[in-house]
Amino acid sequence: MNAGQSIWDKLFRLVLALLVCAGLLGVFFWYKPVIEENQHYRRDKLELEKKIAKEQEIAHKLEADLRAFQNPTTVERLARERLSYAKPGESVIHFDPPPGASQTQ
Repeated sequence: MNAGQSIWDKLFRLVLALLVCAGLLGVFFWYKPVIEENQHYRRDKLELEKKIAKEQEIAHKLEADLRAFQNPTTVERLARERLSYAKPGESVIHFDPPPGASQTQ
């Protein structure tokens, strides 16, 4: 009889171990979509943080331009360069760019 009890004890332990493994697998597959969704949100958050940093950089550049336009000397210089304005009595002379050079404004 001792041998029969040991077989049942082994089977009971085996079934118990299989139930624990099945429970762990069930929990894993239950939370797998949640984990994937969390990873998706983290990637989105990283992309949005990059966009925020880029937009903040643009905002700093625009603020610098705004401060520059508050200076009358800068406004006069830009009007002379880009709009070909001149003071009374001055002459505006335009030079052709060298061939192959790109114009940037």
